[in-house]
Amino acid sequence: MTEPAAENFSYKIKREASGAWETVRQWRQKRWVRWLMALVLLALIGWLLIWAIFARNLPSVETLKTYEPPLPTSVRAIDGTPVHSYARERRVQLAYEEFPKPLVQAFMAAEDRTFFEHGGLDYPGIISAAVNNLTSSGRPVGASTITQQVAKNLLLTNEVSYVRKMKEAILARRIEAALTKEQIMELYLNQIALGRNSFGVQAAARAYFNKDVDGLTLNEMAFLAILPKAPSTYGRAKYAEKAISRRNFVLGEMARNEFITQAQASDAKAQPLGLKPTGGARYERVGDYYMEEVRRLLISKFGESSDDGRKPYSVYDGGLWVRTSLDPKLQDYAEDALREGLLRYDRGKGWSGPIARIEVGERWQTNFVVKNIGINYDDWRAAVVLSKDGGSATIGFTDGSTGALPASAAAMPKRSGGTAFSAMQPGDIIAVKQEGSLWALRNIPEVSGGMVVEDPHTGRVLAMQGGFDAQLASYNRATQAERQPGSTFKPIAYSAALDNGMTPASIIVDGPFCVYQGGRLGQKCFRNFGGSAGAGPQTMRWGIEQSRNLMTVRTASQTGMDKVVETAARMGVSAPGKLYPKVLAIALGAGDTTVMRLTNAYAMLANNGKAMSPSLIDYVQDRKGKVIFRADTRPCERCNAKDWDGKAMPRPPARTKQALDPMTAYQMVHILEGVILRGTAPSLQALKRPIFGKTGTTSGPTNVWFVGGSADLVAGVYMGFDQPRPMGGYAQGGTLAAPIFLSFAKKAMVDMPVVPFKAPPGIRMVRIDRKSGRKVFGAWPGDEPKAAVIWEAFKPESEPRRSIRKDEIAKPKKADKAAGPAAISAGDREFLQKRDGIY
Repeated sequence: MTEPAAENFSYKIKREASGAWETVRQWRQKRWVRWLMALVLLALIGWLLIWAIFARNLPSVETLKTYEPPLPTSVRAIDGTPVHSYARERRVQLAYEEFPKPLVQAFMAAEDRTFFEHGGLDYPGIISAAVNNLTSSGRPVGASTITQQVAKNLLLTNEVSYVRKMKEAILARRIEAALTKEQIMELYLNQIALGRNSFGVQAAARAYFNKDVDGLTLNEMAFLAILPKAPSTYGRAKYAEKAISRRNFVLGEMARNEFITQAQASDAKAQPLGLKPTGGARYERVGDYYMEEVRRLLISKFGESSDDGRKPYSVYDGGLWVRTSLDPKLQDYAEDALREGLLRYDRGKGWSGPIARIEVGERWQTNFVVKNIGINYDDWRAAVVLSKDGGSATIGFTDGSTGALPASAAAMPKRSGGTAFSAMQPGDIIAVKQEGSLWALRNIPEVSGGMVVEDPHTGRVLAMQGGFDAQLASYNRATQAERQPGSTFKPIAYSAALDNGMTPASIIVDGPFCVYQGGRLGQKCFRNFGGSAGAGPQTMRWGIEQSRNLMTVRTASQTGMDKVVETAARMGVSAPGKLYPKVLAIALGAGDTTVMRLTNAYAMLANNGKAMSPSLIDYVQDRKGKVIFRADTRPCERCNAKDWDGKAMPRPPARTKQALDPMTAYQMVHILEGVILRGTAPSLQALKRPIFGKTGTTSGPTNVWFVGGSADLVAGVYMGFDQPRPMGGYAQGGTLAAPIFLSFAKKAMVDMPVVPFKAPPGIRMVRIDRKSGRKVFGAWPGDEPKAAVIWEAFKPESEPRRSIRKDEIAKPKKADKAAGPAAISAGDREFLQKRDGIY
């Protein structure tokens, strides 16, 4: 009998639960609860993925609270007039309250009509854009709000992708939480790119209409509002119809959203675009060389770009406000005088050749524009020769227009032979001037030069011209060209002699002078300009007035070249930190210097030897108005007082550092007045005021100079070729450089008071015989420049011990017979009082 098979049993033991856990367990067993939990888990995972992919490394919106957009540097003249700006992006930052309400509404109508209602995202717009993108294969269409555009422009890139759109959306929500609507709109209207290199609506208003935003009309506001979509299209005249259509659409949207009435919209739609073709230039061109030198100085001090905030005061991003010492009127006078002098020298020498060359063809205009050559003189223009056909040439301009240049208008001789017209080739860039419907050739002088005008009381550079035209070349010959100053250095050498015991009446032999320079160089014999023989023993004054080389080297030899070189260094004539070699040729101006350095040295002479450095920039402010640089660092107590305290006007302390003994400086200025009266620059007597100065001509002659001026204005002029070569035997400082100064001074000094040079305490004004240098009794100086008796300046106890009788004085010319009675005249008293001297 078989046993029945055993049955298998499984048991599941459950422990009865009670309370809340039992309730949860029962709910978990329900299918819909499990689905809900799964969805929550998926949402959490999705959120983590979104954070990891899109939001993890997003920039902080907190930076927008302190965001400072790149702003151009604004440059002002000595009187505060805006004259220039340095910018890569034209932008003017305004506060929200400064934007006209219709302008804000125009941008809302064009870009985001519900801006003040949504929280950063336009959900209906997003859905519409998504449907459109799914059903089309073109470029993705966005639904960006103004907040999203701010996020993209300031925090993200211009990448076209869904990833960027997600990041943009996340940042838009964060921006809305961090900033007010007004702050967001202010950022947008100051930052948006609107074409013509303008960023922000204020810069665009100037670029397109040459107006500020508060002067825009409704149709102009609507035009600016269409630019964010396609500034390169709507901003061009050839797309005017498209621009008008889009502008009218915006005006219609403004009316539909009740921002304006239908009547206002209709009136605005009837208006033309009215775009200005000039691009809204804010300033007339003034002082191009000066402005370029200011730019170099600013970059050396503050940097060129911000480098992501590491240089907050950079020139092109920092929004600096720069006050310069540029005087626009004096700058114009200096430009005109130097250019006239260069043209006067160049006249009659023929055509010097093309300015430059480019490839001509279908892209000739682009090639010409890229060359960046212009002419800012009179009504001359730069043109390129496109073709030559028989007796006429076709020329083109940077704006794409063309003209005709007949052979008769280019008949000046070519310096290498033939005529200018025959030498011209297609591709030559030339200078032309319009005459009727045709054009005539003009020549850019091959010779060049530099000019600096300085205030001798402060060292402020009031004007600077570094060549014929900075648009042709930015090389600044006033500050960068190192040239031999020739005889304009002699006052420095003689100042060292006056500092070491000599006087203006010291007798120096104008005769042969040779020195032995060693076995290799042998003996060196000096000579006067033009090879003239010596005039024998003469006074120091006569030697300077007549610019005698032999007297100069003899004086330098007696004084010691070490002292001459040290004096040049103290007065800033030699390069900073570099002494001239201690050789006698340096006393004749063989050491290189610049117009700027030498003019500053003469300004120190006029300022009684006080040490000064030439300055172009008075002070610099940051974008918030804080002064971050000041040229004059002298302290001034009570200068910033809120109100007058009843005391004397506060002033900074006087400059006390001396580069030269004040009495020595005055003696030299007094001698240099004689250069104008009896020496190498008599043409300057036409100014009819006390003028001091010195001409200079270097061997060749390769350079000609004049430096000098009045008690209130000093200027220096240099003229020569960039690659030094002889200018012609007739070229001298008195015939070429001094007339340039005269042309400038006639205009610059016309309204200036006639002020004498004031002698410092201790100077003794003594009557001497101009020929012998001996003290005179019984005779007085006359009014004639070449009077036999003159006033001379001496330091205490240094006046001549020997005297001369009246009957021993060289007989004056007939014109001098009435000069000086035995008693002192009223004119002599006035002279002595003005000079503050004694005797």
